[in-house]
Amino acid sequence: MRRSFAERVVEVHIGTCRLYVLPVPIEQVVTLRGSFLTWPDVAAGDLLRQRLTVGMLDQGTVQRDRFELARLLEDRGAHVSFGSRGLRVEFAGRMLRRHVPEVLPLIAEQLRMPRFEAEAFEKVRLQLEAQLKQALEQTAVRARLALSRRLYSPAHPNYGTDPVEALARLAELTLEDVKAYHATHFGANELILVLVGHLQPETAVPLVEQFFADWTPHAAAPCFAPTATPQPPGRELIYVPDRQNLDVCLGHALPLRRQDPDYLPLYVGTYILGGNFSARLMTTVRDERGLTYWIHAGLEGLNTLHDGHFQIEITLSRDQLEAGLAATLQEVERFVADGVTEAELAEKKDTLTGLFQTGLSTTSGLASALLVNIERGFGPAYLDRYPEEIRALTRTQVNDAVARYLKPEMLHTVIAGSMQAS
Repeated sequence: MRRSFAERVVEVHIGTCRLYVLPVPIEQVVTLRGSFLTWPDVAAGDLLRQRLTVGMLDQGTVQRDRFELARLLEDRGAHVSFGSRGLRVEFAGRMLRRHVPEVLPLIAEQLRMPRFEAEAFEKVRLQLEAQLKQALEQTAVRARLALSRRLYSPAHPNYGTDPVEALARLAELTLEDVKAYHATHFGANELILVLVGHLQPETAVPLVEQFFADWTPHAAAPCFAPTATPQPPGRELIYVPDRQNLDVCLGHALPLRRQDPDYLPLYVGTYILGGNFSARLMTTVRDERGLTYWIHAGLEGLNTLHDGHFQIEITLSRDQLEAGLAATLQEVERFVADGVTEAELAEKKDTLTGLFQTGLSTTSGLASALLVNIERGFGPAYLDRYPEEIRALTRTQVNDAVARYLKPEMLHTVIAGSMQAS
């Protein structure tokens, strides 16, 4: 009989770091995932400062310049990356088992002692500037960001700053701002480290003790709005030149978090509505009506610390805009009124549990799933429970959640593309 994840994952507390090791018989390969809370001041624009700071982590350390750092990783065939994810900074790595004693200290060095050279700062700033300028031309991105601004205040982590405003803020940021952000918001706050692969805990523990145990937490406090403050529902146009098609986002806020009992029933319900190519919206608006080639619906931005929203995304031609919106709204209203069928629920249970289990077939998938569920406070055992909880859902639970939370009359509409307001 196969042992559960709860039985196989070894948890060790080392200082303020929580280390999780899952030995698996993947020959010689180890995958790493980790994160820590930064508590950015969201309303003050700290998420942009955080992105810029994270971009500096692979540009050298106090002990090594970026060329030596890159050579050390390349010579060992190892890959290390860092990311900014809302209230957390995350890091990832993949290496051979024999190189773990060399790569893990490098990751600690990059996180704790970045070099912060002026030349590297300008390089990273220009890269971020290019990403923001690219976002200006992407209609789907512009629509998502504008919808978020209708639903949240600037203090909410889901608030999406307009790229024009973000570019203006970026131009004002300096190397000293980045240094100050690192000094104030980088530390071992809820530090989680997950190692999956051909590795035993007794190999990892001494390394974590040596390079992470004395990393102290920072003193920054939570500074964000956890709940949505939506505007009255309405329609907004975002003009993007030279775009033949329109990207449309519809959505409304949800008073729900990931740990709430209604989350899974609503998640499955919205997946039935618009989660894949056999979902309701695809079948009706795309296949039967021929009004779009792509439409999707789901839950966005929810976690255990703040709420999120329900969102529909659809691509439409200008001449099919009103017909496409009307068909979409009609199907959502019918879905809320009539609910899901037993056949739909059974099919999507198989789909969702299958996707989850195949996602755990690699060390990267295992490490990522472990990290996100440990961050949520669910622990490694949730990897065992999740498929069971999905299979146990009833049609009544799903339909009750759909009727309770989905409000077609509260939907905001944002249209992005080459269309002027009439």
